Amino acid sequence: MRSPRVLALLAASLALPALALAGPAGAGPADASPSPSVEAAAPYDATIRITAHGIPHITASDWGSLGYGSGYATASSSICNLADTVLTARGQRSRYLGGEGRYRDGVSLDASNLQVDAFVTDLHNRKVVETLLASPAGPTTRARAMVKGYTAGINRWLRENEITDPACRDEDWIKPDATELDLWYGVYMANLIASSGNFLKEIVEADPPTLDDPGLPVLGIDLPLPTTKEEVAAYAKQVDKQALLESFGQDDDFGSNATAIGGDKSSTGRGLLLGNPHFPWVGRYKFTQQHLTIPGRYDVAGASLIGSPVVNIGWNKDVAWSHTVSTAYRFTPYEYLTVGPGPLYLTASGLLRKAERRFVDVQVKQADGSLASVREDLWRTPQGYVIDSPSQFMGWSPLSFWAIRDANAEHLRTIDTFLAMGEATSSRDLLAKQDAGGGMPWVNTTAADRRGEVLYADHSVVPHVTNAMANRCLTPVGLLLKTVAGLPGLNGLLADGLCMWGTDADAQRAGILGPAKLPAVVRRDWVMNANDSYWTPNDKVRLEGYANIIGCEKCARTMRTRMVQQYVVDRLAVGKETPATLRGHEFENRVRAAEVMRAGGKLDEVCARTGETEACAVLKAWDGHSDTTSVGTHLFEAFVERAPTGTNLWSVPFDPKDPLNTPRGLKTGTAVVKAMQEAIDAVRDAGVPFDAAWGTLQVAGDRGAPPLPISGGNGDLAGNANAVASRDPASNTDRYKPISYGSSHIQAVSYLANGSVDARTLLTYSQYEDPASPWSWDQTKLYSQEQWVRFPWTSAQIDAALVRTVSLAGS
Repeated sequence: MRSPRVLALLAASLALPALALAGPAGAGPADASPSPSVEAAAPYDATIRITAHGIPHITASDWGSLGYGSGYATASSSICNLADTVLTARGQRSRYLGGEGRYRDGVSLDASNLQVDAFVTDLHNRKVVETLLASPAGPTTRARAMVKGYTAGINRWLRENEITDPACRDEDWIKPDATELDLWYGVYMANLIASSGNFLKEIVEADPPTLDDPGLPVLGIDLPLPTTKEEVAAYAKQVDKQALLESFGQDDDFGSNATAIGGDKSSTGRGLLLGNPHFPWVGRYKFTQQHLTIPGRYDVAGASLIGSPVVNIGWNKDVAWSHTVSTAYRFTPYEYLTVGPGPLYLTASGLLRKAERRFVDVQVKQADGSLASVREDLWRTPQGYVIDSPSQFMGWSPLSFWAIRDANAEHLRTIDTFLAMGEATSSRDLLAKQDAGGGMPWVNTTAADRRGEVLYADHSVVPHVTNAMANRCLTPVGLLLKTVAGLPGLNGLLADGLCMWGTDADAQRAGILGPAKLPAVVRRDWVMNANDSYWTPNDKVRLEGYANIIGCEKCARTMRTRMVQQYVVDRLAVGKETPATLRGHEFENRVRAAEVMRAGGKLDEVCARTGETEACAVLKAWDGHSDTTSVGTHLFEAFVERAPTGTNLWSVPFDPKDPLNTPRGLKTGTAVVKAMQEAIDAVRDAGVPFDAAWGTLQVAGDRGAPPLPISGGNGDLAGNANAVASRDPASNTDRYKPISYGSSHIQAVSYLANGSVDARTLLTYSQYEDPASPWSWDQTKLYSQEQWVRFPWTSAQIDAALVRTVSLAGS
């Protein structure tokens, strides 16, 4: 006899109409944006003019040569990181670095080298990238030319230069043999960081259940997994929502801020943009700055993730843009009913099907330097990889297992999308080019243009899962996932039919939501995003009626969102935003949670109840900022990181009619006082004086940087717009808070009345990675001093700041 859970799943499935949808419609055209004719691969010809701070300005006459110069320049500044990216993309980390070593990308992936290699090796065995390169979801001719030129540029640098960076100078595996396929696999892996990358360990370690490992959740919840809606509601009340969201890559400060001021609210009558992505200061996902020009044809500057030949965040003469990580999910899990503990699962026809077991052999370096072959296995269904994740309610149990379909695993359009955005002539055109590209992987876009229009959009790659489809396809545990984390868990029995992702005629390809179903707004006042959902692009506008898989509506905003919006609201109350006032918000370093908690003297009342006179005197005198000179910031951060949440913290709950000002009213009860006492104790136990200045405690923690004082602080909880964090710092680890994550490529771009562009930037961890370079921490020092770099944009500005010129011709 089947268990109640199996019967409930079958009933939910078989009660649906016996319908079957047609397979995916033909994908959009291969070149959804204009593409030039095929260009010769060699010889290449590019000129790199390097200005102060090591910023490369690359000029070429064709796309391949432009990529060539970009690859050479990136190798000059970041060869160890580039080589590591290639090694990872080849699935060879274990071969050279050992299988047990950890690979942390600083964003979502924390796995052993062996686990990473097993996953990547299977991608190679399946020829995933090669297949996409040949498909309509693959790149255009010019994108291929740029990637091919980029790898040729890396190889040339390696042939002509000696590696001096101590991080990799003695590694004999770094050779001038990078191929464009290496880079495409690197791009593909970057696409997956908000989806399959979150489950890499769970994919590689997935196995059918055994008596020792039955695949059941071990969460301290004294209830069986739910089989009815009523049971879901009871179970959901006991789930740690915050922990579950973070495990899915949500709600963990993985994000950014961006604010765009339109012509009606700017002193210039034109667009202004302040962008600040919060990304790692170490590892794979660092930015480098570059300026790419094909005279008379293409001219764009900004920042690129290492391994990307195109500008990801930047500007041209007409429009500037920045990105913030979106709340949308890029994947959906499917639950399959099993027959017995093995890989057999039911299909809609009533037949049994077997999950595919795929073996991979990975070469692993041994302690004596020899190589040994280690075999791993991965499992797949037609929808995607099987995962085994009991902590996320998706364990491989005797009753069912889960596999995920990943929308970002189905395309190679990212380079094309960014390449086309660099040609945009306005905010509206930027969005149109983004939509035609169909490859914005996991971010929102905020933009401002010369005309004075500003854009907010979440037109990223999102599975075509409407609310109606989700509601009819949710399994009981899938409903639990949706209730707690907003992630719909779908019925695998109907994955090829009624529960298959849909298709929109305006989408670049099948399976993703088209532009008409994605949120966007173009205005002339202002817009922003700080990683909350699309719902509140400014203090007045509300975007509603979109699919739940994109994000929540009428839901509470983080303190960081409230701070970013409050900066603009407060400024516009006294006058228009100017280029100086907008970029000034970056270093105002107000702490929004403190402003809210101090109302009515509540924060001081809570502290006084601890009896900690010395600490409370410091907290009361604190200036409420996270400047390097502020005294007491560390006490407040320690408190908000331990404070209870929701109604246990606030007397006035969240009100969707007033999201900027609720919740508020700090409670002064036992739980809150206990959190304050724990915070004070933690600071005392760390040996830190209560009256220490913030800049003596929070310092640069990236490789090679001296302990420069850093302003800003905790983002979502404390409400710092200038959000920084300490995550596996590379240096100054003896300090209280060495910074290795957060504010990264900051840009303040203003379109002026005289037709010029005023671009101020900061790369917080600086352009060059080798600590011996004069450009390894020069911008970090400027960031510490809250100063800006005037980015040379025109030829005259470049000439005035020129340090040297590199002429490249050849292959």
